[in-house]
Amino acid sequence: MKIKVLQRSEQDYVGGSGGITKQFKNPDPQLHPFERSREYQRALVAVKMEKMFAKPFVKSLEGHLDSVKCMAVARRQGAPLISGACDGELRVWNLQHLTCGSVIQRAHTGFVRDVTVSPDDTHVLTCGDDRASKMWALDPETWSLRPEPVSIYHGSSISNSIDHHWKKPLFVTTGDTVDIWDYNRSAPLSSFEWGCERVITSRFNPAEPALIASTAVDRSIGLYDLRGNTAIRKVILKMRSNAIAWNPMEPLNFTVANEDCNLYTFDMRKLNVALQRHWDHAMAVLDVSYSPSGAEFVSASYDQTVRIWSANQQRSKDVYHTKRMGRVLCCHFTPDSRFVLTGSEDANIRVWKAKSDQKLGTLSDKEKKAAAYREALKTKFQRLPDIRRIKRHVHVPKMIKSIGNKRKIMREARSRKEENKRKHSKPGANPHVPHKKRQVIKEVE
Repeated sequence: MKIKVLQRSEQDYVGGSGGITKQFKNPDPQLHPFERSREYQRALVAVKMEKMFAKPFVKSLEGHLDSVKCMAVARRQGAPLISGACDGELRVWNLQHLTCGSVIQRAHTGFVRDVTVSPDDTHVLTCGDDRASKMWALDPETWSLRPEPVSIYHGSSISNSIDHHWKKPLFVTTGDTVDIWDYNRSAPLSSFEWGCERVITSRFNPAEPALIASTAVDRSIGLYDLRGNTAIRKVILKMRSNAIAWNPMEPLNFTVANEDCNLYTFDMRKLNVALQRHWDHAMAVLDVSYSPSGAEFVSASYDQTVRIWSANQQRSKDVYHTKRMGRVLCCHFTPDSRFVLTGSEDANIRVWKAKSDQKLGTLSDKEKKAAAYREALKTKFQRLPDIRRIKRHVHVPKMIKSIGNKRKIMREARSRKEENKRKHSKPGANPHVPHKKRQVIKEVE
């Protein structure tokens, strides 16, 4: 009599390293009828965990004695942060150790209006209320500034902003005019003036450095081309824009921070309508900065909050605030897109996580896979009501909450009034104008 015995090799089920048991899974959907419901529950737990473990604040960099007016990060190294205050003080911070490297007490008489770094990270340029733009030497080893400026460029008016060309030894300042400067000349190479009393800010395009975008007090956004040494076109809005930022990955698009509590993204080829209207702030938006990936940007507002946005979404992804933070005057992404830097009126520079529930430190492979799986689940079920409601829910100060409720009532009343006008008028007498087009008054070429 023969007896047959089932034999199984242990090596088929136990892995070679660590003795981890292999899991066999049949992907046939008929064998897993409740897979979607299980994944939905996991997505629900993942989005709840994101809110539970959201701790965006990292550290506050103290040292300034007055409001932090401007800041800039080195374009290549990413380690030093340069900040300017309203008392004329200039500081260099080491972002690796979150410590102050060097201090220049009287870099300018009055405010330090703006600061920028050269593409090779060897020079820092600043402008202030003393009608001077100064160039400082930056030591790449110790990340410190020399006490005396290398060069001083005197302008005809107070400069509100300064920005460096992405390739050439040129920089632009804005005051009564838009001035282009060369390192080796004491007078501007060229000046642009387009019928406005004061230009607020200007920025070089990172992908096409010959293009400059600027905002002015006459509520206009102007575009200039260095190759033809001429102004290209400008668009006039209903309210003025305080800051402007180019998208580094989409060179034709830029975003402006407006006084009407909104941000507007434009395509420079079609300025008569905005690509996106980003609305969530309760007061005027003072600064905007894109991440190096171009997928998101950060905004700073007069309502004492910082918001992070997706470039193609109308509503903000997250909002950061503290009880003691004053009005936020400037903001910036770090070159690795992992952190956000803000400067406020309470003389502090704060470091925030770009993703509020992100775990700092080294992650194991198992943790990385689990985090990627949770993100995939949240993306898959992001349009379902419960997940969307939990993901949108944020705690904001009582003042901002009350302002938001009032604006919602006013917005609905305005919408009802327009609908009633349209209903009781002749067809075509009161056409519907989208929000992206209402802010634009006219385009000038």
